[in-house]
Amino acid sequence: MRKFLIILDDLPEMLNAMRYAAIRASKTGGGVEMLAIISNEEFQHFMGVADVMRAEAHEKIEAHFQVFKNRMEKREKITPTLAIREGDKVDAVLTHIKENPDIGIIVLGAGTGGGGPGPIVSALTGRRMNELHIPVTIVPGSMTKEEVIAVT
Repeated sequence: MRKFLIILDDLPEMLNAMRYAAIRASKTGGGVEMLAIISNEEFQHFMGVADVMRAEAHEKIEAHFQVFKNRMEKREKITPTLAIREGDKVDAVLTHIKENPDIGIIVLGAGTGGGGPGPIVSALTGRRMNELHIPVTIVPGSMTKEEVIAVT
């Protein structure tokens, strides 16, 4: 089964990427995998409590995932999977894709702020695009729910 990969974070544009991926997967008989990435920088300054902080980060991700899992099961009748990696975000995405040949496409939400589309979108459509061997779909964060549904 071909999986659509999305990045699970708390940025508003993630919702458009998730909606697009869930609807496309439902219509094509595919699946959705949500990848959460924990930055190692979050733990470097607190070595004595790094394990506790890491466990708390995993718990927060699991709870966040459960909300979206329930939503996809209810609305699109698909059950997403969750993967958690630590490290640099772009490196983690590329490694995850390389290690999971069932991932057929990555769906990214593009930011709408003045800082550009976001570091992952910028990297995977720019200098590191040659490291990808799957298509990238970018869903603008400025699209409405109705617009996302209309194009899927």
